[in-house]
Amino acid sequence: MTAPVAATAPSRSAPDCPLHIGGRDSSLKQLSGKVVYVDFWASWCVSCIASFPFMERMRRELGPRGLEIVGVNMDQKPSDAARFLARHPVSFAIASGANDPCAKRFGVKAMPSTYIVDRHGNIRAIHSGFRPDEAAGLRGAIEKLLAEPLNP
Repeated sequence: MTAPVAATAPSRSAPDCPLHIGGRDSSLKQLSGKVVYVDFWASWCVSCIASFPFMERMRRELGPRGLEIVGVNMDQKPSDAARFLARHPVSFAIASGANDPCAKRFGVKAMPSTYIVDRHGNIRAIHSGFRPDEAAGLRGAIEKLLAEPLNP
């Protein structure tokens, strides 16, 4: 069963995990001022196959308005993730490497697990799993946060 999607009052600050993105060390804090869709995924996750086209579409359509998407890979073998990405290529950021500590700090319990972070670094929505009929709710939560001013 998946959790409902709704942008709510800030629940907690998003952990500032170190991430290895595109061959460079990075962190979520570097994305301050953007709405960030953090998606924990794995190559063996069937729902992840369906979520990747949705995330790619959101990056393309809402990226210019301030949305950043970060896919955090949870595979133990980098080759598994590489094969998945070869079959399902995307242009959004993919964090590779040892991401277990980050997943624990976020409290990931399922694949995929999505955390929508507002421009101030607060987790505003959490969603487990993915089905295409949930896309409109996820997009609505993102658009609501994109419409909020950076400095209230």
